[in-house]
Amino acid sequence: MEAPLALYLHVPFCASKCPYCDFYSGRWPEETRAAYATALTDEIKTLRRNAPFVDDGVFSRPLSSVYFGGGTPSLLGANALRSLLAAVSDRFPVLPDAEITVEVNPSLPDPEGFFSALQTAGVNRVSLGMQSAVETERKKLGRRSGKAEIERAVKAAQNAGIEDVSLDVMLGVPSQTKESLLFTLDFALGLGVTHLSAYLLKLEEGTPFFRRKDKLDLPSEDETADFYLLTCRTLEARGMRHYEVSNFCFGDKVGRHNMTYWRGGEYLGLGPGAHSFLGSTRFFEPPSLEGFLAGETAVYEGEGGDEEEKTMLALRTDLGAREALFKGKEEKLALFEANGLLTVRDGRVRLTDEGFLLSNAVIGELI
Repeated sequence: MEAPLALYLHVPFCASKCPYCDFYSGRWPEETRAAYATALTDEIKTLRRNAPFVDDGVFSRPLSSVYFGGGTPSLLGANALRSLLAAVSDRFPVLPDAEITVEVNPSLPDPEGFFSALQTAGVNRVSLGMQSAVETERKKLGRRSGKAEIERAVKAAQNAGIEDVSLDVMLGVPSQTKESLLFTLDFALGLGVTHLSAYLLKLEEGTPFFRRKDKLDLPSEDETADFYLLTCRTLEARGMRHYEVSNFCFGDKVGRHNMTYWRGGEYLGLGPGAHSFLGSTRFFEPPSLEGFLAGETAVYEGEGGDEEEKTMLALRTDLGAREALFKGKEEKLALFEANGLLTVRDGRVRLTDEGFLLSNAVIGELI
């Protein structure tokens, strides 16, 4: 059997654009969303927009994961998502234990019906955009749903039989304090979720937050670093595994789709702005909904997958990288280990929580 492949499906629709987000997404009317679902179905069946880089042989590759990301995939509605997943199953061999994830906004008119429909279609994991459980912080982040809606959505997913639920938490947001962060973490853990992603707020150029950065009540860099380490300590003390720089899980509930990226595996991305990596080639579909609907083809991005890249990605995870890869860097390894940024044990180099916090600098020095 050929090596498994991860499939990413981009849904570029949002009810409103969050002021910190630079992902390709926006507001379009319902008829445009319906036209997009039809066009994405066509792309799943034919891959004609990716024709310069794929052939029919890719359809024989078994899928280890399917990930609906965005944007807000739940805006398409359960019926459209079920139809897209059916198109995937018709065209690709999907492994029996494949992870199938949908990103969901907690603001759902009928979460019970929505998650029941998804579970019946084969979805076994959902990722909810919480960011914070503190209402004032959520409003500053442009999030519409409240804490009660988040709780209802989580419970509805779990009651529908979707046990793997992930919540996003954002660190370093306007007005955040240690107390408010602990409140958010306690709230999330109290819901019985299996996974948390904790991201540092980054001010991306072109976003409203970037334009207003001097007027935002943002924590200092030192405070934000403390928030990250507080998150690590709190979640680890509650039994969660810190398996990647920004990701935590209970037991073996890692995000398997994203682990494909971090392990240097191959993936196919469909939809405007979606990226792919097949063989040693990287390519992407231009971030234009109009172009996608018109059949615009994917663009070459470059070559990848060399040993240096795989080492860099491995160091982002708790598995680390083989010590043998750092021949000639023994002094730097010893210095970083003495400063608590990494460990060298059992032939593996692994970053600590403090090392994860400074991962770009540490990895840059080692590679």
